[in-house]
Amino acid sequence: MMRRVLYALAPIYLFALYFYGVRLLILSVVVFAGGIFTEYIMEKRVNKKVSEAVLVTSMLFVLSLPPLTPWWIALIGIIFGVLFGKEVFGGFGRNPFNPAIVGRLFIYITFPNVMTYGWMKPGGFGIDVVTTATPLKIMRDSGETIDLLKAFFGFRSGSMGESFIFLIIIAAIYLIYTKTASWKIIVSTFLSATALTYIFYFAGFINFPLEFIMSGSLLFVTVFMATDPISGPKNQKAHWYYGLLIGTVTILIRTFSLFPEGTSFAVLLGNTFAPLMDELLAKKKVKK
Repeated sequence: MMRRVLYALAPIYLFALYFYGVRLLILSVVVFAGGIFTEYIMEKRVNKKVSEAVLVTSMLFVLSLPPLTPWWIALIGIIFGVLFGKEVFGGFGRNPFNPAIVGRLFIYITFPNVMTYGWMKPGGFGIDVVTTATPLKIMRDSGETIDLLKAFFGFRSGSMGESFIFLIIIAAIYLIYTKTASWKIIVSTFLSATALTYIFYFAGFINFPLEFIMSGSLLFVTVFMATDPISGPKNQKAHWYYGLLIGTVTILIRTFSLFPEGTSFAVLLGNTFAPLMDELLAKKKVKK
């Protein structure tokens, strides 16, 4: 299962490499080395080996970073994510939270200036650095819209793996077909986020609903992080409520908070309530 997620992420990584080049390579070396070493140190204590899951965590983490993130901040993030999001709970299969989300949120809150303004225009193998704001921030601050076609094919600023919508859709189809990811979580997350976006659009809170949905990391997080089978609910019916919670919280944070993006907070909140959803639905089934 972990290997299939890596297969799905590979085309996105290659496109990100073309756009961001050496910056992605440097961060990748630091993040993979930090993640693997942290898990190795912790697992060695109990005579266990490093799992392939840490490769998925490292890949997701590095693709979720702004391209101008300093290497030392990325290293702090992956160490914190693997250590406190996974290993302190007993390692692979026992972590209640997605470690990539834990690591990203830690540096997002600890180093807000870097994580909020470390953006650049994609292209040129990352050599010619032209800093710019993300589409979500542009739409919020200036009320300007974005080119939907460019947004669909990834020609916009953002985290290094979030903007390639066409590849994320292909990856979602592959993960659903191979039964690696829950289609219920993907559908419920995306539909609830879309529905609430249009409700806020008609209420006057959002100006460009379709652009709002296609910007940011909504699709990337929905397909690759919300569907994590370890930190998500196990009950199939709970998948609907889980996705509904993540999609709704994402749009609420995007619209009304100081943070321009809310996907990471939403997934962490979903992870928190996933065991409760399983418990409540299991009791309901027993009563029936």
